[in-house]
Amino acid sequence: MKVAYVTFADPLGHDDERETALAAWLGAGVEGTPVRWDDPEVDWASFDAAVVRSAWDYIDHRDEFVAWAHRTAGLTRLLNPARVLEWNTDKTYLRDLGVPTVPTHWSHEGIPEWDEYVVKPAISAGARDTVRTADRAEAEAHAARLAGQGRTVMVQPYLDTVEHEGELSLLYFGGEFSHAVRRHPMLAKGGPDLDLNNRATLRDPDADQFEVAELVLSKVPERLLYARVDLVRMPDGEPVLIELELTEPYLFLRYELDAPDLFARALVEMLES
Repeated sequence: MKVAYVTFADPLGHDDERETALAAWLGAGVEGTPVRWDDPEVDWASFDAAVVRSAWDYIDHRDEFVAWAHRTAGLTRLLNPARVLEWNTDKTYLRDLGVPTVPTHWSHEGIPEWDEYVVKPAISAGARDTVRTADRAEAEAHAARLAGQGRTVMVQPYLDTVEHEGELSLLYFGGEFSHAVRRHPMLAKGGPDLDLNNRATLRDPDADQFEVAELVLSKVPERLLYARVDLVRMPDGEPVLIELELTEPYLFLRYELDAPDLFARALVEMLES
């Protein structure tokens, strides 16, 4: 089976999971080929499937990326599906998911009184265009700037629990739990930790975190090859969803010995079904 590993033009080599994934795929009988999603010369119909992995520049070209996904889905099997990618690349999905989430104010006006704010656009990644501040006026100003650019605004309270608890990311392949990691906070004082070898720690989720993750995934009707459910705890200890990553999540494959093979097996099972 021939499968496109969908990536982007990455001169800095940020995708340190590619060779791990491709080696596991090959061991499962899948020939994976790295292909840029925006390469006009690619014959997508020549692949048995296309797996979106590190298309990390989509936030600058979201409309083009969504159009590419729907077009490509007509030529080969796209994983995850195009409808999922369109829905998941705009964080407004959090409004109607029907699960516990971080409190979010969806406007640049009438911002609530919180001790500290996180202000970001609904289409973003890696804390891009995101501000953390205890100054309400600064939060309002940044929200107004985003709104003035025609972008949907998200204003959330900064949760101190992130500093000591971190974010918990639960990884699923083919609907089955693989592993979980405690991610270091992106917006911690002093800035994000960019050392890829020190970005997370393997961790066993608590029962209540499993329950929320399973509830979140039950809200997605489409069959998913991969999913990352990012949770945080509220001050009262309640686990809530901060983001559901179904488009191009980092999968922390090097953190769990069996994860690459689980990923490969899930891919083969989907291709054979």
